[in-house]
Amino acid sequence: MRKVEVMDTTLRDGEQTTGVSFNESEKLAIAQMLLDEIKVDRIEIASARVSEGEFNSVKRITQWASGKNLLNKVEILSFVDGTISLDWVVEAGGRVINLLTKGSLRHLEGQLRKSPSEHFRDIDLVIKEAEKRGVSVNIYLEDWSNGMIHSPDYVFQMIDHFSKSKVMRIMLPDTLGILNPDQTFDFCSSITSRYPDVRFDYHAHNDYDLGAANTYAAVKAGVTGVHTTVNGLGERAGNVPLASVIGVLNDHLKAENNMDESKLSKVSKMVELFSGLRIPANKPLTGEFVFTQCCGVHADGDNKGNLYYNDLLPERFGRLRRYALGKTSGKASIEKNLEELGISLSKEDVEKVTSRVIELGDKKEIVTTEDLPYIISDVLKNGSQVQNIKLVNYHLSVVRGLKPVASICVSIDNKVYSETSLGDGQYDAFMKAMWKIYERIGHTRPVLTDYFVTIPPGGKTDALVETSITWEYKGLEYKTRGLDADQTEAAIKATMKMLNIISSQQLKIKPSGI
Repeated sequence: MRKVEVMDTTLRDGEQTTGVSFNESEKLAIAQMLLDEIKVDRIEIASARVSEGEFNSVKRITQWASGKNLLNKVEILSFVDGTISLDWVVEAGGRVINLLTKGSLRHLEGQLRKSPSEHFRDIDLVIKEAEKRGVSVNIYLEDWSNGMIHSPDYVFQMIDHFSKSKVMRIMLPDTLGILNPDQTFDFCSSITSRYPDVRFDYHAHNDYDLGAANTYAAVKAGVTGVHTTVNGLGERAGNVPLASVIGVLNDHLKAENNMDESKLSKVSKMVELFSGLRIPANKPLTGEFVFTQCCGVHADGDNKGNLYYNDLLPERFGRLRRYALGKTSGKASIEKNLEELGISLSKEDVEKVTSRVIELGDKKEIVTTEDLPYIISDVLKNGSQVQNIKLVNYHLSVVRGLKPVASICVSIDNKVYSETSLGDGQYDAFMKAMWKIYERIGHTRPVLTDYFVTIPPGGKTDALVETSITWEYKGLEYKTRGLDADQTEAAIKATMKMLNIISSQQLKIKPSGI
């Protein structure tokens, strides 16, 4: 299979996701990650003439890219408006434009109210002016998929004309996400076979959840480039996710590409943070549950020759395989989690712990690997899950117009410490007081990397709140949960659990019989 280019448009099409807007620093960080670490071939970073903020963002990216000799990989959506958009791009430091043209007769006549010859003349003017300014041009055939269905003669007329122009690529967008894989393959094949010397990109949208399948079909049909967004951001249902395309190119098409798949999780988490849109837990390749086996039968099979492994090994993507704990867990799942914690139990004790985990699962309670030492201590009735760090008492206060205050009293290794701190919220004040104590006694503190609150639907003010917090400490990740009617109380419970887990592991404290 020939080499396939990947152009990522997270910073342009992805930012058209409802409610998503990246600031200058965020745009630069994503651009750097995509080009420097993921090593996509090109990025589309903005639409011309959108705003002053967009202009400043483009300028920062183009300045960085110029210094790294990557400016030819940075592209900007431009419009058929004489030289207005083109001048904007040049002033912002851009050297490649993706010119938005009409790829269906319906759009041309209904929106622009022009004839094909008039539209071609206007486009030719922009291409000519771009050449004068040293700017390269790619052409988007907007609504190309509808054009192929309802006005194919017009589409071929366009390609006939512009395949002879000074354009680098002609880009074929399924703008409204209407195609299926059969249509995509047929339409792309008819074009690539007719114009074998022209470089075509395919741009998928995911309205029918067929973006990855359609991209697969387009590459099979001979296109030389595909477009993606990180986490599938984009208009409506979004674009085809970068992660899915990497998986398809590497495993199903065996297509040569430049990308480093091991950095996928890193860029996905970055975009999740900047966009404010969480990655669904079951999102292919990047979701929390993707490399997690839930069924005990699967864990048993993995113990007996990795029977439930496939080519999507988590290590490829900077992830680890995990075994979920719940009502479908078997002894093999428990043993896999105990192994991760460095704990060994007798066969009888494993059976007892398994029964308790299943019991908790029946009650819809979530059990994590970090919960196991507490479950073991409770089930074996040995009381050996030592709490080195105990919350003696605390007081939180909120006064309108003033910052919240937390006063806490904590016992650490049987010594009592007290501190008071202000914060931007009650939990923030609590943590700042705790970290003051840690600083005083020389303890290294963990770093909070994620904070997620779940409130059951129904609108009840007394509903229990579950707070899940992810921490990083010395290269390891810990995820702890707290449950309470008050969100801050729930967060404090999760925090104390985490501090004790880290403390116990540092001191090699484990339940007796382990």
